[in-house]
Amino acid sequence: MSGLKILALDASTEALSVALVDETGAREFERFEIAPQAHARRLLPLAEELLASAGLALADMDGFAFGRGPGAFTGLRIAAGLVQGLAGGLDRPVVPVSTLSALAARCQRDETVDFVRVVQDARMGEVYVGDFRRGDDGAPETLGPESVIRPADLDAAAETDDCIRAGNGWPVVAEARALDADVLAPRHTWPHALDIARLASPLLARGAGVPAAQALPVYVRDDVARKPGGAR
Repeated sequence: MSGLKILALDASTEALSVALVDETGAREFERFEIAPQAHARRLLPLAEELLASAGLALADMDGFAFGRGPGAFTGLRIAAGLVQGLAGGLDRPVVPVSTLSALAARCQRDETVDFVRVVQDARMGEVYVGDFRRGDDGAPETLGPESVIRPADLDAAAETDDCIRAGNGWPVVAEARALDADVLAPRHTWPHALDIARLASPLLARGAGVPAAQALPVYVRDDVARKPGGAR
């Protein structure tokens, strides 16, 4: 499959974004907003706006992608539910993409960047963490499982001189380390649907998409209701 058209959504943080990649015309479109608690109201209109801008219809899409997490539970459910509805109605495949990997990919658009540590605020006194190196295909390659930990437990020794920081959780880490937030300032703060679409494209091309009903969020934190610092 070549020359794909992909619509991607992300609602995993306070930010929300929708992107459309049209490889047949070498075109990319994205709408990005910081809009806490507006995800359910804004995602579909933004998608319709993008399609209109591109002169395309939903039925023209070869597949869909979304930020599958980790991230805000409500936002992940909204994005998953919307993409299930869109893809299911058209019988198109979906590629769930790690939001941490999408942030790493945004950093690695700078070809000098190799190692990226992504830290996202998980609330409840914790952060989501993922470490990535540039893979042989240029896409982020995970160095271990994504995890949720207390900021004080984040291993600073891994943050070598070549480490690039990304994500909105670094101020929380800086506070835990009694550092000024500027010392741990991230290169990029929010995941973007455009990076999600770009990462999804080669997966979709080789048939790695899933049926709409299997497009599910990945929360990482198993127990949403447990108290911070509680037993896992």
